Amino acid sequence: MASFVTEVLASSGKLEKEDLSCKISKLSRKVEDTKEEVCEMINKKYNDFLPSLQGSEELMLEVDEVSKEMDVLKNCIETEVQQNVHVAVAEYAKLKQQLEKNTVIITMLGHLKEFHSAMEESNKALHDKKYVVAANQLQRAKATVDSLKGWKTSQLPLLSALSSELTVQRENLIYHLGDEWKRLVIWRLPSSKEPADLKSFLKVELNLSHSGSKDEEPGPPAVLCSVLQALAVQGDLQHKIKLFSQVLLKNMLKPLVMFPSLSVRVTEQQEKGTVLALQSLEESQEERSTPSQVYSKLLLVLTTLHSHLLDVSIGDKKLSAIVGELIWEEISRCIIHECLLYSIPNNSSQLEKYSAVIKDTEEFEKSLKEMEYLQGDSTDLLKYSQDVNCHFARKKCKDVIVAARKLMTSEMHNTVKITPDYKLRLPKLPAPASEQKVKQESRKDEVTMENSKQLSAWSLCLPACRISESVQQLMELALNTLCESVGSSTQCALQLFFTVRNVFQLFDDVVPTYHKENLLKFPHLAAIQHNNCMYLAHHLLTLGHHFRAHLPPLISEGVATFVDMVPGFRKLGAQCFLAQMHVQRAELLERLSTAHNFCNLDDEDNYIAANKAVRQVIHQLKQLGTVWQDVLPVGIYCKAMGNLLNTAITEVIAKIMMLEDISSEDGEHLHTLCQPLIEEGPLVFIPLAEENKNRKYQEEVPLYVRKWSTFKELVIVLRANLQEIVDRWADRKGPLAVEFSSSEVKNLIRALFQNTERRAVALTKIK
Repeated sequence: MASFVTEVLASSGKLEKEDLSCKISKLSRKVEDTKEEVCEMINKKYNDFLPSLQGSEELMLEVDEVSKEMDVLKNCIETEVQQNVHVAVAEYAKLKQQLEKNTVIITMLGHLKEFHSAMEESNKALHDKKYVVAANQLQRAKATVDSLKGWKTSQLPLLSALSSELTVQRENLIYHLGDEWKRLVIWRLPSSKEPADLKSFLKVELNLSHSGSKDEEPGPPAVLCSVLQALAVQGDLQHKIKLFSQVLLKNMLKPLVMFPSLSVRVTEQQEKGTVLALQSLEESQEERSTPSQVYSKLLLVLTTLHSHLLDVSIGDKKLSAIVGELIWEEISRCIIHECLLYSIPNNSSQLEKYSAVIKDTEEFEKSLKEMEYLQGDSTDLLKYSQDVNCHFARKKCKDVIVAARKLMTSEMHNTVKITPDYKLRLPKLPAPASEQKVKQESRKDEVTMENSKQLSAWSLCLPACRISESVQQLMELALNTLCESVGSSTQCALQLFFTVRNVFQLFDDVVPTYHKENLLKFPHLAAIQHNNCMYLAHHLLTLGHHFRAHLPPLISEGVATFVDMVPGFRKLGAQCFLAQMHVQRAELLERLSTAHNFCNLDDEDNYIAANKAVRQVIHQLKQLGTVWQDVLPVGIYCKAMGNLLNTAITEVIAKIMMLEDISSEDGEHLHTLCQPLIEEGPLVFIPLAEENKNRKYQEEVPLYVRKWSTFKELVIVLRANLQEIVDRWADRKGPLAVEFSSSEVKNLIRALFQNTERRAVALTKIK
């Protein structure tokens, strides 16, 4: 077959336009013939699946030959056109357009050749287990198909066949890679139906198969490296490693952090390879693992994985870096919440020893960075451990609040006796340097300024009473927390100090709400709550002063005080006890309301009802006296009992004074009813457990019961005659005139005595 290009080059001088046109026409026909033959071959290969290897190779050679002829002719035409451009621009342009079309077709045929070559080489590489070569060739074939899709003249059926074949080959490669991965990395896991407990995690095992020659260098097997790199080329590595990381986290790394009795065993087996299995340490009885234990267990796992699996370069980074990005956030959070959080000391004296934990954390992160699990700027664990002062303060504050609330919601009736000589067990704190300096200077210029009259030793002391044991413990908790703040960093001291303030504010909110019903129902608890509040208010006066000089300046200069909380506690205690007093007063008045206003007492039923009401009042007062005995301070006790007794006799006085007609029999009955109140009323004043010490307070009843003398005068008048009443009036100078007004006495006389001349004379004497 004579070459068109040879004929063109053989002619010397200028080409005739007719000859050139003829040559291009022949070449175009030949290109079309070649295109049809190539497309037919490709269709047979990838669509009809007919064996035509030899014919395809001959066609490929023919494509190459025609392509070379096209290049030579193109160059020749371009030269000829440039020389004769002024003669036949239009004709040469048409010829060049025809040639460019032929060039496009030849380029397409070249892409088809490239695709066929890439697919053949990929199949051969896959058969030889050269996975990286196979993956690269598939990528080359994909690029060829993408190029063909860009040509508008591409035949759609043919492209569909090529794309389908490419997809089949890619899926085939991924299947083989997945199969190799399953053979090289084998998990043995517990059933998903089993609970995630210690027993189930003991079944976890990871087998990393060597499957390589004995002469290989240390590190991951060559087959594994090839599989991982091929997965990366195909874009499936990220998904595969993500699944692996999730299983690793859930079944191995997290359990090693959370269960102190779990450890990892690494064994090298000639047949199986390297096996990582979880095992139980039966002798371990600790509730939480120490940070050093957790770090050593995790490092053993991660180092083994790095040596046998993850020390593979994928692009510009190691596979260990990819795994690190996937697991680090979650595993670091687990270490913090399940290990480091519980390693924080419970008191400030242990903070110095925490430097060992910081050092272990630093070494742990350093090891991870050397294996490229961590990048240079990742220091989450180290930052957390270095902020131990803040975490200590936060943990301490939380523990204090929890302990305080537990005390506040505990039973109030367990009490302890507080005496005037009781003092808080305040810690001995070193005197500040400024205070020592002032003392030394004052000794030099010491002048006696002592007053001859001294206050009593019991001045400003808390009176004897009973408080809840839980409140005493609450105050000790506050003291211990303030002691922790002494010598701490400013941030830590601030948190601890304001936590103590929060504890007392919490008392104001929790106790009245939590014990609301019981405080109204039981007078004993109301009295204890009153004492609790007064006890706290008393010690809050000086609590801040005791610690002020030992706290950081930011606190001591203005906020190191609890004095502002004192009025609130006093008000809280007073309100609680007054609410109980209102309840008791209402009960007394309700009992007296059943006495039928003390009228018509000659009726037996009325007399029995009135007598019962009086006896119930006396019984209630005696019960209260016993309940509050040795609980309330003596002064508060006497005022409270006096107030309630005064309420009862004031109501009796009012009922009697309202009577308009009192017969002699009724007067006698009224006297009889009132007599128990006079005789037994003082006996309700028993503030102390020792009976012989209560006589003093029983004799001082008029000091606490405002209407006591009025009541006694009324009882006397009920049995007195007219002359005795006039004598006790004594021209507004007698005891009767002190307790009653003239109108009240006249009304009593009119009710007690009939209208006679003697009564009229007596009334004229009451002025």
